[in-house]
Amino acid sequence: MLARLSIRDIVLIERLDIEFSRGLAVLTGETGAGKSILLDAFALALGGRGDAGLVRHGAEQGQVTATFDVPKGHPAAKILAENGLDDTGEMILRRVQLADGRTRAFINDQAISVQTLKAVGAALVEIHGQHDERALVDASTHRQLLDAFAGHEKDVAALEALWDIRRTANADLDAHRAGMERAAREADYLRHASQELKTLAPKEGEETELANRRTTMMQGEKVATDLREAQEAIGGSHSPVSALSAAVRRLERRAANAPSLIEPAVKAIDIAINALEEADQHLHAALAATDFDPAELERIEERLFALRAASRKYSTPVDLLAALAAQYAGDVALIDAGADQLKKLEAAAAEADKRYAAAAAKLSAARTKAAEKLNKAVNAELAPLKLERAKFMTQVEANAAAPGPQGIDRVEFWVQTNPGTKPGPMMKVASGGELSRFLLALKVVLADRGSAPTLVFDEIDTGVGGAVADAIGSRLARLAGKVQVMAVTHAPQVAARASQHLLISKDALDKGKRVATRVNALAADHRREEIARMLAGAEITAEARAAAERLLRAAS
Repeated sequence: MLARLSIRDIVLIERLDIEFSRGLAVLTGETGAGKSILLDAFALALGGRGDAGLVRHGAEQGQVTATFDVPKGHPAAKILAENGLDDTGEMILRRVQLADGRTRAFINDQAISVQTLKAVGAALVEIHGQHDERALVDASTHRQLLDAFAGHEKDVAALEALWDIRRTANADLDAHRAGMERAAREADYLRHASQELKTLAPKEGEETELANRRTTMMQGEKVATDLREAQEAIGGSHSPVSALSAAVRRLERRAANAPSLIEPAVKAIDIAINALEEADQHLHAALAATDFDPAELERIEERLFALRAASRKYSTPVDLLAALAAQYAGDVALIDAGADQLKKLEAAAAEADKRYAAAAAKLSAARTKAAEKLNKAVNAELAPLKLERAKFMTQVEANAAAPGPQGIDRVEFWVQTNPGTKPGPMMKVASGGELSRFLLALKVVLADRGSAPTLVFDEIDTGVGGAVADAIGSRLARLAGKVQVMAVTHAPQVAARASQHLLISKDALDKGKRVATRVNALAADHRREEIARMLAGAEITAEARAAAERLLRAAS
């Protein structure tokens, strides 16, 4: 429900706050009082096109704020969630129009794009009239409206699920076929390459390991002689270890005579002997490492040559040869076993197609029946709206060759304004006044199904009077029992049906130097006076007041 519209520094408006009640709210006033400015400002808050001309003269910027109470799960709340915005239940849409033409958009004081604001605004409000771009004249919404009228939402959701299954099954089938075709074109090459790489059996990291081992072997030959000489000096026949050990034993026998002199020397010699023995161990290990079989070096070099030759042949780094071998093996397996898998995938895709086609055909038939009911219901509303010679029709065109998530149907609302004339799309065939009444009849039938929670009708009663205006007012009131309705009207019959009557007026300020638009909620007496003005014109007579009283009593 629209709770409040707040306007600042818009043309003819310095500051204006409007509270709207539930049900039907009408806005009346003299021509030029500012009704169109209010709707332009409202449309701006809902994401409409910005215009620097909307900013009040002398102001740097203007802004419009529309506040709504939005229930959980409402499409507008879902849009907020999709855009990472907080949903507090109260939704505040704010649009700032700068005098240089730029605009800024906010929801709950969080900056957003105008596109997001427009999407949220469209989910909350429909404006019918001069702002028909927000109304249900968009043919792309007609299928959804027909489904809402018929209660097909669960059937459509089930069909969308079948569509996803069908799309996945066919995608898997197409991918498998493409792989088989590619493999078949290269079958001989793949078999040869797969066998060759299988025989080679490359391993990841093998090249580096072999190269390091080969380098160690080749360097070992060069240092082996020096290692042997060092080992001979330390641990061979000329090793000082034996002489040092004998000297330690002699000194230890004399230690009792002069311990302070001998013990440090013995300790130092022990350390030297231990270091020489450790060095001897390292030299033995190094010599063992240099001791290799020349045949092993030859095998390593042959393996490296084979790996690098395969790398050049297949234009693949050696470390990736193992992955390439697995890929080729998989392609060969696809050729060998692909036919069986193809049959399974074809069967799955065929079954998914069959289930989708059956559900789509069933839904299409249900839509055709629902279209007849919708046509009957809408056409029953046309005669009182002075469209008794017109005809509303819902075109349902099924095309199984063009399926989609919501089915195979293209739905569009058509009208025939007079017998013998060619019917066509409602937006193209109906004139402005006729279109508004067609939309009203359609909205009354749809009620709160497939509708935004707030509907605005801009001078829907233009060019009609008497009984037709009364019929329009009656239908607006009926519609207001389901959703909130606002109507800009010049018809007293419509105004009399309202649960809230707002008078738009233009006041002179600064001794007539400037004017400002005002909006006042009318109490009972003032409301009767305004309806009498709408009936009589400039001079309000007693007869006009009496007629206004009768309209109000009849509408109550």
